[in-house]
Amino acid sequence: MTPRRTAALMLAAAVLVNVAFAGLGAVFDYPDVLAQPAETVLAGFRASQTAVIAGFLALALGAAMLAPVAIGVGRLSDSRAMRWAVPVGVAAAVVQVVGLLRWPLLVPGWAAAAAGDDPAAAAAARDAFGTAHRVLGTLVGETGGYLLTAGWTVLVLAALGTAFAGRWFVVLGAVSAVLVLAGVLTPLGLPLVDTANFVGYVLWSIWLVGFAGVIVAQQRRRTAVRVEAKSAVR
Repeated sequence: MTPRRTAALMLAAAVLVNVAFAGLGAVFDYPDVLAQPAETVLAGFRASQTAVIAGFLALALGAAMLAPVAIGVGRLSDSRAMRWAVPVGVAAAVVQVVGLLRWPLLVPGWAAAAAGDDPAAAAAARDAFGTAHRVLGTLVGETGGYLLTAGWTVLVLAALGTAFAGRWFVVLGAVSAVLVLAGVLTPLGLPLVDTANFVGYVLWSIWLVGFAGVIVAQQRRRTAVRVEAKSAVR
């Protein structure tokens, strides 16, 4: 993971996740649809199954990119905070991928059973979906993802500080981490928590893109310095 590859993955992840999220909102009313009864969610999934599966696969791929990004960013500092940041970032990727992949792997079967003629099978499918949503979705993918993503961000900020890219880097990263972390309160039904979490991820995406830009700019400066040094020797 060279710095340039790390920056490229940061940009790709930010773009892919936001495009996929917008697409799922358009075809599946995601994430608001998750507040509906299981029967309604499964029916909506089945109505646009191909597009919804594609959207969740894209989200999972974007989340998975955080693992190599965390490894690449880990090479920017040898501080204790950064040594902790690497496994935390990888774990953030893993829990989000696990939570998201239930949609393409498990939900199609439940949606088909829920739409079938067997009332018992339909009820069992709805119950299974509800359990998976609580465990793989809310607990693992969402709560785990919020905690670990925010934790990785804070650890990276602690390791790099303002010296890396200025005060904006730390302030924007810290604000986005706090707002992302607010998502753990979603199950409590508190007002504005979902909005804060959404704004947090938007800001976090902007921070990630800015982070990538700084890495590329620094690499270009180092390359220019090396070229000048070689020219001076000649």
